[in-house]
Amino acid sequence: MKKLLIVVDMQKDFIDGSLGTKEAEAVVAEVRRKIEAYEKAGDEVVFTMDTHFDDYLDTQEGRNLPVKHCIKGTDGWRLCEELEGFAGRRFEKSAFGSVECGEYAARGEYESVELVGLCTDICVISNAMVIKALSPELAVKVDGRCCAGVTPESHDNALSAMKMCQIQVTE
Repeated sequence: MKKLLIVVDMQKDFIDGSLGTKEAEAVVAEVRRKIEAYEKAGDEVVFTMDTHFDDYLDTQEGRNLPVKHCIKGTDGWRLCEELEGFAGRRFEKSAFGSVECGEYAARGEYESVELVGLCTDICVISNAMVIKALSPELAVKVDGRCCAGVTPESHDNALSAMKMCQIQVTE
């Protein structure tokens, strides 16, 4: 059986754009190596894309985080240059977790699903929990070395929370 790698929201706005951090910039090369290893092994790689529209500031998320980001069609919405050339299905999502991606993982009869990307404490944990809820017997993994949170502390808190929910975390 194949393995599935889900690359979460490795978009410009989260790396060096409106919500970028040095921690996000630091994981790009590791994420690229992880993708290359999966592809070399013949396993599958998919991507989630945080996707908002011009009315973002009028949404619940926009009212709580009033920083425009990942507006579809903008440069900040695109995957970072180091990853944009990789093939793999893209799941656009306007919420933290993608039910569509979770259902895709649940239907795939994978040996395991691993998540990497941004932000550990918001979208990575949300997507991991969606998958775990839809497929409680599926091995769900997160490589903490290929993730970055809003802050280093919230990254660590998210990894701890995922461990408590029986998600296998590599640090």
